[in-house]
Amino acid sequence: EVEDSSTRWSAVPLRPVRSILEATEEPIMPPKRRQTYETPEIVVTFDPNLCWHSGVCVRGLPAVFDVNRKRWIRPDAATAAEVAAQVERCPSGALQYKRKK
Repeated sequence: EVEDSSTRWSAVPLRPVRSILEATEEPIMPPKRRQTYETPEIVVTFDPNLCWHSGVCVRGLPAVFDVNRKRWIRPDAATAAEVAAQVERCPSGALQYKRKK
């Protein structure tokens, strides 16, 4: 006797199958707030939603960028020119600056 798939599985209730994208989709997180750090000469902003976490900032100017501090950016720890030059190296654009003078 030959059993075909239509009779073998007829008692199994059918449920919709979730797509691979639905099954692996991470929960949507609210955007993180942009952070601002200011000295009399320069304003540095950091957008955590854009950051690639490449570490370019930390390795390039560790006195200014230190993730172990609560306020991890201290633009007063270097000259405004040094801070601006390092911010320009940010590959994601998460770091931005504006000179005041």
